[in-house]
Amino acid sequence: MEEVLKKLSKGEISLEEALRALKLFTVEYVSEIARIDIGRELRRKVPEIILAEGKDLEDLLEICLNVLEKTDRLIVSRVDKQTLEKFKDIFSKKGVIVETHEKARMIILRRKDVRCACGGRVGIITAGTADIPIAEEARLIAEEMGCEVYKAYDVGVAGLHRVFEAVKEMLAKNVDVIIAIAGREGALPSLVASLVDVPVIGVPTSQGYGFGGDGLAALQAMLQACPLGLAVVNIDSGVAAGVVAGLIANRAARRARSGEKL
Repeated sequence: MEEVLKKLSKGEISLEEALRALKLFTVEYVSEIARIDIGRELRRKVPEIILAEGKDLEDLLEICLNVLEKTDRLIVSRVDKQTLEKFKDIFSKKGVIVETHEKARMIILRRKDVRCACGGRVGIITAGTADIPIAEEARLIAEEMGCEVYKAYDVGVAGLHRVFEAVKEMLAKNVDVIIAIAGREGALPSLVASLVDVPVIGVPTSQGYGFGGDGLAALQAMLQACPLGLAVVNIDSGVAAGVVAGLIANRAARRARSGEKL
């Protein structure tokens, strides 16, 4: 804050620029239950995302209402079916645009459509059908960050030929990054990373049972992967994967538009 004010006093930045910079660090207090970082989207180019899991319904509603007073868009993740229906009813009556995504367990609330087509391209590949809910989390986040998303679901290593076809499709689309999602032994991300020249984000899912079940074996396998160029997020972390992929793709798109070589 002190640095911003010094630049303003020296005439290095305008009043409007100073106000914008100061707003980056604004914290909105919601009763005694939350402190909302209002400037996050402006500062990080990542939409505000509220985790519903573990929150009381009334508290969650109060937080969302407060955030929407300051921003044009809000994403709520890990929402159960009952909350999806309640939020759709409550916010629709308030004139808010409500998008519910049951498979991804997400709600997107908008006062206006703020999405832009940034040009970043993200590929998402899942090993099995059971991994799709996590993939849909990642897809929605990447799309809300302005990315084009290309999907290939249920192409795991149990049928190896399916993987090659999916990877060829992603490369033909010239994606900037690929999210590879798998449970059980978690082999898919390693295989994908060995075939492509773009970053791969591995997402272990909690599919699988017995010894190493609930995503543990998948996470361990991805962390021990031999192919370089593979980074790994936590078990079932579709949101985290979507954010990282969006940041990578959008950065690549901005540099391409500026004419700078990647």
